[in-house]
Amino acid sequence: MDGTDLDVLAAAITKAGSRQSYYTIRWLVDRDLVREGMRAYAYFRWLDDVVDVSATPRHQRLEFGSRQKSLMDRLYAGETPNGLRPEEELMVGLIRRERREHGGLGSYLRNMMAVMEFDARRRGRLITRAELDEYTRTLATAVMDGLSYFIGHDYSYPASPARYLAVTGAHVCHMLRDTVEDVQAGYYNIPRNVLEAARISPADVEAPAYREWVAGRVSLARKCFREGKRYILQLRHLRALVAGLAYCARFERVLDQIERDGFRLRADYRERRRVVRNDGRGLPRSLPRRASRLTGAR
Repeated sequence: MDGTDLDVLAAAITKAGSRQSYYTIRWLVDRDLVREGMRAYAYFRWLDDVVDVSATPRHQRLEFGSRQKSLMDRLYAGETPNGLRPEEELMVGLIRRERREHGGLGSYLRNMMAVMEFDARRRGRLITRAELDEYTRTLATAVMDGLSYFIGHDYSYPASPARYLAVTGAHVCHMLRDTVEDVQAGYYNIPRNVLEAARISPADVEAPAYREWVAGRVSLARKCFREGKRYILQLRHLRALVAGLAYCARFERVLDQIERDGFRLRADYRERRRVVRNDGRGLPRSLPRRASRLTGAR
């Protein structure tokens, strides 16, 4: 496919996966990076959807993830692989045109790839608290570094421990929001030790112990948003400021609903946008869907 066809493909994948991400990229990303922003979102949206196909055997998911990681490494090594799928060509163009003096895109690509690899491995098994925390940290790093690359590329985002907190809060919220659906797909967003201590299953979202854990996660997300928004309000870049505050507001509405429900997680929330599995991994909605996952956010 030539460059124009790839741009059409990227726009179509992005718009189908998340209209909010599509219009965020269209109107808030730096004018000379809109094409790259669309391609970055579309590539990982495609990768995430492939990993999510329930009928795909585990070994095939892992092989697919390894192929994508190898492709990225070969491109950074200066190789030009042949026989690529159109969606893989999206990453080829991204890396070839990367402004490497910034570092944000490289961080986004590598950390998002790590998120995808973890999703491919964790399906069907319980995870530890340490794994959950690392999952969130990796995704938050990817999204915020990607944001700094695509929105306000020439602006120096202040260095601060609070830099990643808003995205951390969004990921925590994202995993709560998607819990019921994710359980059905074999993704369990609650640590194994919590389940074992209460002698409940990942599907027991009505159990008192489960609801207590949800209350703690909501409290954590609220704290991350409070401190994260203080960081966002320091930004001297209008589009970054707008994108950041809108991003927080979207997830805070979900937290409001969870609290109104007495910390009982539901299968669907009014704000949920999906056309295909996820979102959360785009810009700036790129998070992941799961810890999905600008948004995940899987």
